Amino acid sequence: MGFSAGGYVALQAALQHGSANRPAFVGAIYPCMNVAEIKVPDDAPPAFFLHAYNDPISASSPSLYLAWKAANKSAELHSYADGGQGFGMPTRGRPTDNWIERFGGWLRYQKLLP
Repeated sequence: MGFSAGGYVALQAALQHGSANRPAFVGAIYPCMNVAEIKVPDDAPPAFFLHAYNDPISASSPSLYLAWKAANKSAELHSYADGGQGFGMPTRGRPTDNWIERFGGWLRYQKLLP
């Protein structure tokens, strides 16, 4: 899991791994990534993509989600109307305030949390 540039790193682990180091999942939270040449591997882990619509830096989440979908891999996308870049986990009275609950629910659905 990674935030912003860390989202890029998390995605690289999901896209370029060997059988011994395949991640169980990828959580790309407002990732910064150019998706022009993305190839989702056959053994891609389930992916959770999240961003705010008004984030000027990480507009790649919908394209990443669609790439996972085109590869017939498990993925979920959350696109919030407001939050900007780097909203993190603090409560600020924005739609992004409760994203962590969505992520936890997704992890439970994937059977990665009890």
